[in-house]
Amino acid sequence: MRAERADFRPPRWLRSAHLQSILSSSRLRKRRARLAFEARGATTTEYILDCRGVRLLGMHSAVPGRTARGLVVLLHGWEGSVASGYMLATAAQLLDAGFEVFRLNFRDHGDTHHLNEDMFHSCRLEEVVDAVAEIQRLFPDRPLLAAGYSLGGNFALRVANAAPAAGIELVHAAAVCPVLDPARGLIAMEQGLPLYHWHFMRSWRASLRRKRELFPARFTWDERTLAQNMRALTAELAVTHAGLAGLEAYFDGYCIAGDRLAGLQVPVSILTSADDPVIPVEDFHALQLPASAHLEIADWGGHCGFLENAELRGYGERWVSRCLAAAVPV
Repeated sequence: MRAERADFRPPRWLRSAHLQSILSSSRLRKRRARLAFEARGATTTEYILDCRGVRLLGMHSAVPGRTARGLVVLLHGWEGSVASGYMLATAAQLLDAGFEVFRLNFRDHGDTHHLNEDMFHSCRLEEVVDAVAEIQRLFPDRPLLAAGYSLGGNFALRVANAAPAAGIELVHAAAVCPVLDPARGLIAMEQGLPLYHWHFMRSWRASLRRKRELFPARFTWDERTLAQNMRALTAELAVTHAGLAGLEAYFDGYCIAGDRLAGLQVPVSILTSADDPVIPVEDFHALQLPASAHLEIADWGGHCGFLENAELRGYGERWVSRCLAAAVPV
């Protein structure tokens, strides 16, 4: 499909893809996002969703005394959480736009490793669909929307694809830098700046160690196993703990490239950047999407960056809010 050019124009000093990507997950960015979220005065309630035996934690936020125009389910990226800076910044923008927000943790994210014995992997779509269905049941009589970043964007698009069959009345889904073809994404990470591989592996190894600590009889991997690179460790765990034939089968299980979203019935909006160091932009140009889908590609932005100035204000969260607000007019 033909993509539109996003109107994101950062200053010249902020056009480095690596600077955008690194600053977007910095402590300063997270702190400012948390302060912005807290300034909205929303009441936040924790929920443990029972998804047919799987337990997922989420946080519902609403401004007291206000009738919401809709409820947005927000999905974080791999090794992120409901407390990630981009999640809080997006929640703040959505609250400003009149929405309620439900930030959902994937299994084994955000210190929820104890809730389920089986470990997280990216093919676990069914439990996320079940979680969204449960959120719809808990908060009826208001339009339901979804948005996600990176792997969360991949899940948001897959949830949109599965929603009609699951009885979920999803109005719109927005995805920022969604993972399309994980096999190509891994190659990009292996051939790119080593910092990204190091960052994700450090977080993932910490998560796996936590899982081993909680369930030592189930997870017996040693430090030599954990010391493997991303390709080798993913391949091993895909077989031993995801029950799949191997790495190719695992990646195929959550790939949404090419024509895999061609049958979407729920309207979606997608934002990515031409210089994303993790997800090749060529995959977005090759997407086959229905006429109801909207794709924007910015010249800059890195991976889920889209920072506009030295205050680390984000174009991405305002884009999500704008797209979803347009789908539910006041």
